[in-house]
Amino acid sequence: MRRFSLLFLALICTALALTSSYAGDKDVTRFVFTNASGKVESAKVITTYTGKWKHPFFGFRSQTLAHLDPRLLQAATIADERANAHSKSRCWHYVKEALVASGAVSSYPKTEYACQAGDELVHSFGWVRLSVRDPYQAPVGSVLVYGNGRAAGHVEIRTPTGFVSDFRATTPSRRPLIGVFAKISS
Repeated sequence: MRRFSLLFLALICTALALTSSYAGDKDVTRFVFTNASGKVESAKVITTYTGKWKHPFFGFRSQTLAHLDPRLLQAATIADERANAHSKSRCWHYVKEALVASGAVSSYPKTEYACQAGDELVHSFGWVRLSVRDPYQAPVGSVLVYGNGRAAGHVEIRTPTGFVSDFRATTPSRRPLIGVFAKISS
């Protein structure tokens, strides 16, 4: 037992010595790294929030997307709460339920196939197609519609951590993106 307490005391002393040596270093606020070409570079570490972003989910594009309906965020949350770990091949059904539950659409959409979701959202519910071609750049709450040939397609909602339909994913679908759709607040 005595050996253990001496070893423990030695570890604490070593830890205190190491932390005190870093306390005097004036360059703690810089992150040093080696870039792809092998050159050593550094960047300033940001320790405080400056308050420049209006909405954290929209990131650098907050001013251009501030006009989106806030119910889209609620739809993303509802879809994420109801999603499964794995697909049940009912993506459009789960997305429809999340949109209705959040109030983002006034009634239950009638289309059967996921690849038809975008057209119905635009024509029946007043949504707009965004000029976003990269699923990672889609705003949170927007509906991403995918299709490929004669298949039923796939639809998912963008969340802060990834994409959700009847299941959660950190990466978007591999199918070709038909469009990104969102509702403008009135």
